[in-house]
Amino acid sequence: MQRLFPLLSKGRSAEAAALFADSVSFSIPHPPGIPWVPEVDSAQGMRTFFELLQTHVQAKEFDLRQIISEGDDVVLVGRMVSEVRRTGRDIDTAFALHATVRDGLITRYHLYEDTYAVAKAYFDD
Repeated sequence: MQRLFPLLSKGRSAEAAALFADSVSFSIPHPPGIPWVPEVDSAQGMRTFFELLQTHVQAKEFDLRQIISEGDDVVLVGRMVSEVRRTGRDIDTAFALHATVRDGLITRYHLYEDTYAVAKAYFDD
């Protein structure tokens, strides 16, 4: 997990996706119509997700505040600010990411964030 975010901050989607297992449990609850959250069930799907995210959203701040780890499970808690390229508006949200790492590969990526903030930043008023 510690290698994932530095790779993503450099736009290295293929290398970030290589950290994932062939089969991935992926979940990001989101409002309908958000174009950067595809259906994902594999490492290749994670690469698609990371590339879509980079196409539609510009990361501005990433503050990892806490890491909780037990066995194969890791929960990351923090705050992130990203600009939606289409609207120029920011998504400013606390987040929690529940990941599972087995045999050195990420098998679960469940991200929880403020979906209202996402919708408000993406959709025209």
